[in-house]
Amino acid sequence: MDARDLERRSPSPSRQFLRPGLRNATLILPRTGERVKRAFTLRGSIENVEDVDQDDEETPLLGWDSDAQDKSLYQRGKGRMKKELNRICNFATSTTGFNIFKCSIAYFLGSMATFVPAIAATLGQNDGKHMVATITVYFHAARSAGSMIEATILALLAFAYAAFISFTSMGVSIFFADRGLLVLGHIIVLIVFCGGGLGLVALAKQKLGHPLVNVACSLASLAIITVLTKEGAVQAAQFSDDKVVQVLKMVIMGITIATAVNLLIGPVSARKALRNDFVQTTDSLGDMLTMITRSFLSGDERKLSDPSFLDASKKFNSCFTSLTKNLAEAKYEHYLLGEEKEYQIERRLVRCMEQLEQDIGGLRSAATTQFALIATPSGQGAATPVTARSWFTNAQTMSSPEISPSLASADRTSYLDSIVEEDEESEMNSRNKGGKTAPSLMSIHSGNFDAAITPGDVFTTFIHHLGPSMKSLAFTLKAVLDELPFGPPPDFSIVVNRQFRCSLIDANELFTHSRVEALQMLYKTKVLDATRTINRAADYEDIAASCGYFSSALQDFAEDMIKYLDILEELQSDIEKPRSWNWLLPFWRQHQTELGNPEPDRVTGNPESGLSQSIPAVHELHKVPENPEQPIKRKFIFSARLWKLLGFFRRTDVKFAIKVGFGAVLYAMWSFIPSTRPFYSHWRGEWGLLSYMLVCSMTIGSANSTGYQRISGTCLGAVIAILFWAIGDENPYVLAFLGWITSLGGFYIIVGRGKGPMGRYILLTYNLSVLYAYSLSVKDSNDDDDEGGISPEIWEITLHRVVAVMVGCAWGIIVTRLVWPISARRRLKDGLCLLWLRMGLIWKRDPLEILLDGGGHRSYMDIREALELRRFLCNLQALKGAASNEFELKGSFPAKIFSRILEATERMLDAFHAMKVLIEKDLKASPGEIALLRYTKEERRQLSARISHLFSVMASSMKLEYPLSDAMPNIDHTRDRFLAKTFHFRKSGAGDGVATDADYELLYAYALVTGQLADEIQCVAQCIEELYGVLDEDNLKLQ
Repeated sequence: MDARDLERRSPSPSRQFLRPGLRNATLILPRTGERVKRAFTLRGSIENVEDVDQDDEETPLLGWDSDAQDKSLYQRGKGRMKKELNRICNFATSTTGFNIFKCSIAYFLGSMATFVPAIAATLGQNDGKHMVATITVYFHAARSAGSMIEATILALLAFAYAAFISFTSMGVSIFFADRGLLVLGHIIVLIVFCGGGLGLVALAKQKLGHPLVNVACSLASLAIITVLTKEGAVQAAQFSDDKVVQVLKMVIMGITIATAVNLLIGPVSARKALRNDFVQTTDSLGDMLTMITRSFLSGDERKLSDPSFLDASKKFNSCFTSLTKNLAEAKYEHYLLGEEKEYQIERRLVRCMEQLEQDIGGLRSAATTQFALIATPSGQGAATPVTARSWFTNAQTMSSPEISPSLASADRTSYLDSIVEEDEESEMNSRNKGGKTAPSLMSIHSGNFDAAITPGDVFTTFIHHLGPSMKSLAFTLKAVLDELPFGPPPDFSIVVNRQFRCSLIDANELFTHSRVEALQMLYKTKVLDATRTINRAADYEDIAASCGYFSSALQDFAEDMIKYLDILEELQSDIEKPRSWNWLLPFWRQHQTELGNPEPDRVTGNPESGLSQSIPAVHELHKVPENPEQPIKRKFIFSARLWKLLGFFRRTDVKFAIKVGFGAVLYAMWSFIPSTRPFYSHWRGEWGLLSYMLVCSMTIGSANSTGYQRISGTCLGAVIAILFWAIGDENPYVLAFLGWITSLGGFYIIVGRGKGPMGRYILLTYNLSVLYAYSLSVKDSNDDDDEGGISPEIWEITLHRVVAVMVGCAWGIIVTRLVWPISARRRLKDGLCLLWLRMGLIWKRDPLEILLDGGGHRSYMDIREALELRRFLCNLQALKGAASNEFELKGSFPAKIFSRILEATERMLDAFHAMKVLIEKDLKASPGEIALLRYTKEERRQLSARISHLFSVMASSMKLEYPLSDAMPNIDHTRDRFLAKTFHFRKSGAGDGVATDADYELLYAYALVTGQLADEIQCVAQCIEELYGVLDEDNLKLQ
């Protein structure tokens, strides 16, 4: 190690002087509730994990192996092959590999309906027995038991709907045929049952946006199209239930096979997966809590950008997504087992977990504000950061007779080093050596250099008094989170130490007492009384807001943890109760509505779902007052009512269903015309119509993406089918084995790669070619001569399928593009404009105004509006992926810029929600809060109006695709006036005897939220500037 390394590792004398650890504080041990006073650290275990693959000192820097040159080409190849084989074996034995194997077994058993004569005989004489194998692909076995129950229910509902459409269309055709109006009957069947029936399928698929619903809609479309256009009973005006009964048998057989494999071979319980997700989520929450607290205590922003924190945050997001998914699937398992009450409690646990996540977001927001303020010179406002070099230079020029020379020449930011966390050993060594501690800010303030006090110094005072208690509470919370909520697998029994609740209550009380003292000390600091300018007043109120809000958020986290423990104890007691199936009696039992107890806010939608979704109406939109002197024309009243009645047909999802039905009618009508029906049947028009239903999407981008995957999968499946048919030579044993091999690759794409449509299309084409050809070879139908009969022509079969699929995909893209086209790009931009305008209207109401009304009948954002805003944003995020697949001459879609815009919008919604939660904790304001709100009413009104105005400006620019003005209004100055007014309220004594320190918390949270909104609005404005530039004279030419 050279001298430069030693110099870099050893701190300077001045920094050693200012690096004592926090003083010891009373610590509550959560297991026993014992109060101890000792040194400890918050360093999480994930930060201390060493890389197991870390090289030693003898490892070559370039990875050169000394024996590599001595190895022959054969040996190197053998070693590489062995490595690949090990990798393949590891994947095959993994969870994903095992799920792929389960799916392939189900597919193999489903193909036996074609290859085994005894099984095929139970399905009657037809060439469509490959549908059993197709069902095992659609509803594959790689899912939990709860998801399998849901899949079974949806499959049976899809069949019931298809049977209703089929039998009704037959009855209508027979009715008109008996009266000599068969053509009219065909027209009605085409329009009402084919167009309307398939249009309703498309509407359900778009509206629900669930993967299993999409698969069920595909199954219903397949059954309806087969009966209406292929079988000929409707065209001949005959009633025949043969095909419907056969489809029912195949659906039941396919679902039974998939369910049996799912439950008998490595079954997966959604309930146990849910509990495992709870364990992983609480661990991630504990890691994030300790790292954010350490970052706030040390004033080091780098800790929040450390890979360990980013990994913990990423892990939490992944686990919470899995948590909501497994909760929905566990519902079916609980209801089937008579554990409905347990599901209701688990849903409350998930909601509580979501609240803990929001508390973590509040902690991180307050810490981020602290970092920005520390980097701000005193008196220049929160929006004027300085560089580290200028900060250090200014600090070196400051001196005081009460500070040692080493302190006067030190970096001013080193005051925060007095709160740097040290381990127990280093602290004891410093005490044994008689090391001094950094002077508190109160002693510094006794000098005559008020102008030299910086935000970092004020933070040091706050942390000096509250830091130990904050650190103790975080330690107790982390210890409880590490042991909650369930035990080890496979039982995942509930582990709730009843002492945890008492320990958390005691730790929270200790922290609350210390917090009150620390805030009082902060407000009594002489530098606050010496402040004169608005900027400095705003700076120090911002500091108080950051400190107060962080401590308040930490206290909220502790209180929510107590609620979490209460729910866990309730769940533990409910497990011991007898089971009941009261949900089977819906006539007398009233279920809770979604509004009263909504599902978690995280919504995973596809690009199609929610495009027509509206956000609830604004509370304060007033009707235009009527003028009694102006007569109202009856014609105007009639037209207005008619316009309102027809509003249903103006909805985007309804127009989508209408255009899908219209395209289906135009495609299916050739099967009803006697002269074109043979051509339609020969080229397998029913598979083209099914491909049309699968490709036709709400947006142009989704149609392009689905069409590409459908055509690619079909072509690949056709090539595999031709090759394997030639190899199998009509041998059922060989063909069954080759089909199983094909299914391994298909399910790897579906399960392993997450590309469901692509894998399904490959296997579907293989079934339609190989399994169908084998049915022809054994003469399993009376009408087999069109494609070779008992000597099937595999080339002709695959050609017909490929052509039909290509024509259907092309027709779907044409209909999507020409009939009421919906561009994902345009919908994304319009959706952002709508969302920003609604957010502007919400903030214009002034969130805190409701408290002056005594917590009246409304809030600035109710629960339904908050949920709909979140869902609407999730749909916009999904639309971004569809927009990338739309091709326009003006260039590719700027996905990265829109990603930043959506991320900033999401953070703004998080701030909205945090404000809502804080207000709803107590809608009855205290006398001190009322006095504060009235004193700052005008400043809050101006600040709310400015924020609302900026939302409108951004929405207008995005809607018009026009540049922003380079003179955008600034929020910071308006916000500084609000903070200064709050400071003057305290300084002038207007709140003496009325307002307490706790009464300022609400305004401090409001100040932090507005600061976060200002930053995010600036971020969005910069993105819009990248999109459209800045407004200049060239944009204003009159031409």
